[in-house]
Amino acid sequence: MDVLEAIYHRRAVRAFTSEAVDKELIETLIDAAVHAPNAMDKQRWAFVIVRDRALMRRISAEAKALTLGTIGSNPDLKPFAEMLSSPDLNIFYDAPVLIIICGTQNDRFVEQDCCLAAENLMLAAHAKGLGTCWIGFAEAWLNRPEAKKELGIPATFRPIAPVILGYPQAQPKAPERHRPDTIWIEA
Repeated sequence: MDVLEAIYHRRAVRAFTSEAVDKELIETLIDAAVHAPNAMDKQRWAFVIVRDRALMRRISAEAKALTLGTIGSNPDLKPFAEMLSSPDLNIFYDAPVLIIICGTQNDRFVEQDCCLAAENLMLAAHAKGLGTCWIGFAEAWLNRPEAKKELGIPATFRPIAPVILGYPQAQPKAPERHRPDTIWIEA
């Protein structure tokens, strides 16, 4: 698949088939992720792969409860209260795989590095016929000490990009893209 085709057609997928994703394919996607640009080529990232759907459902419930508990102190979350209160909502949308990209060091560039790796992973997944979605509602729970301990994430690592992965039930429609403000400086 042409890279521009992948960029223009990749979508956030929130409905997956029950088909499992092969370990080898996941490893191929991680290899694509680590080819992302990163500051000083320090490659300060690690990947945690969760393929246990029961665990993901439990994490979903705990992450929803944590987020709902912070709505009073974070008004930006208020519009999501009703959605997150639904017992039927699994924030991982029953995807067969959760890949958590973690920063392994604490410096000013590690977050950007992990975001670039996530984008490479999502584009490569799309090129292989898979769907992905970044699940921001999981980040706060994943960064709790007890969550890190349970998932085997070293205490010094910081989960930055939780990305679900699986075979999409359908390709979502493209949202309208608005023209950005652009400032040109020319001689």
